[in-house]
Amino acid sequence: MAGQQALLLFGFLLPGLLFSEAAKILTVSLVGGSHFLLMNQISQILQDHGHDVTMLLQRGNLLLPGFKEEEKSYKVFNWFLPEDCNEEFKRSFHSFMEKTFVGRCRFEHFLNIMKLLGHHCSHLLRRNDVMNSLKDENFDLVIVEMFDYCPFLVAEKLGKPFVAVLPSPLGTVDFGLPSPLSYVPVFYSLLTDQMDFWGRVKNFLMFFEFFKKQWKIQSAYDDTIKEHFPDDSRPVLSHLLTKAELWFVNSDFAFDFARPLLPNTVCIGGLMSKPVKPVPQEFENFITKFGDSGFVLVSLGSMVSFIRSQEVLKEMNAAFAHLPQGVIWKYNPSRWPKDIKLAPNVKIVHWLPQNDLLGHPRIRLFVSHGGMNSIMEAIQHGVPMVGIPLFGDQHENLLRVKAKKFGVSIQLKQIKAETLALKMKQVIEDKRYKSAAEAASIIRRSQPLTPAQRLVGWIDHILQTGGAAHLKPHAFQQPWYEQYLLDVLLFLLMVTLGTVWLCGKLLGLVARWLCGARKLKKA
Repeated sequence: MAGQQALLLFGFLLPGLLFSEAAKILTVSLVGGSHFLLMNQISQILQDHGHDVTMLLQRGNLLLPGFKEEEKSYKVFNWFLPEDCNEEFKRSFHSFMEKTFVGRCRFEHFLNIMKLLGHHCSHLLRRNDVMNSLKDENFDLVIVEMFDYCPFLVAEKLGKPFVAVLPSPLGTVDFGLPSPLSYVPVFYSLLTDQMDFWGRVKNFLMFFEFFKKQWKIQSAYDDTIKEHFPDDSRPVLSHLLTKAELWFVNSDFAFDFARPLLPNTVCIGGLMSKPVKPVPQEFENFITKFGDSGFVLVSLGSMVSFIRSQEVLKEMNAAFAHLPQGVIWKYNPSRWPKDIKLAPNVKIVHWLPQNDLLGHPRIRLFVSHGGMNSIMEAIQHGVPMVGIPLFGDQHENLLRVKAKKFGVSIQLKQIKAETLALKMKQVIEDKRYKSAAEAASIIRRSQPLTPAQRLVGWIDHILQTGGAAHLKPHAFQQPWYEQYLLDVLLFLLMVTLGTVWLCGKLLGLVARWLCGARKLKKA
């Protein structure tokens, strides 16, 4: 088996080893948090593979409390948003998260965030010094991330071919994939691939709601496009999505539902996984105190430390106190409410080595917000989960975790100490969750090529072939009515109706002729 994998890997990478030259690649990272971490990893992998990589990085919005920025081997081109715009965005995002924590977040609140990002994009495209410097570099390829649409507009402004990265599971944005509604759930339908009749009815109706929301999000960039692109060459954002040479998706079918893909769609879920290192001594000392009971890791993403939801913290702390395990909780100690006494088995830290803790032999459970990077790391190490989704794709992500049977989820507004403690004990004590997590890990780890090898191999492929036109279906060039055969259906309907009408006329003529013949005979 190992020999076959080696031969397959050699065969896949041989053309690149023989013919590839270092390409000048621009990666665009305009959003912070886990989005930056993913683009940083992609940039580092391509740089290590011999390409000349530069990242366009928007500073001031990393939103990663306690993040220790490491020295990079690739080049970074920094740009800074005006301070007043940056502060306005932080206030709006803080308000958005506050509404999320109390269950009052609506699509309109998310749309306001996207409108702000559209304004930020105008600031960037207005910076002639930045854009001209990027043009002068004459990059061979641009790699953009699909959280907002600004990176696509940057690539279009530079006039360079580009590759897109989807940081969330398949289906969160429409870039032309076949999506049979009978078994491919629409994003935010909260359905699995196994739908009954009423599930399919809901999925069909949600399909139209999904496209309505996508249209509203894209409309948030209308003013930006009108300002920075001439009338005769204004891009349509839905067309830019299908213009991408490749789509790299930060997901894996160990986690996602099986569905049709196009040849230019490549799953790289697990790209963030790294070899496990020994955890720092302060964590090891804490873990050792709980012996074979092990420990629970709690991390609700990079945004939670900005929020002071005292009621949620109180209930979670009380739930952890019911566990025999130790609990390592990522939360800024300086923000911990003074009137809540921390449970004796809980350690809160501003920063923690998540990958190394997930790979620790004594971990029993991962309590997570359901971000894609966190889920992929948990799958990599076969760790069962309890999810607490906050916003975005996290509800859908944790639906898949539950469907794959390696975890459960609980809504934020339902968190009570007893309920959360019961959920955690259920997942720790019922070995079926651990078995399902380990089965998903085997699926994820036993693939012939690693996510990094797929990333590099496909980038080299399109660089050598001058693009990926051979991987795109002709459907991308067809109008929508041709794609769905509406013109054919209309033609067949007209032929059928015409035939019925003609047959009716002929029958009428025959009937009149017979009636006339009978009258003549009687006469």
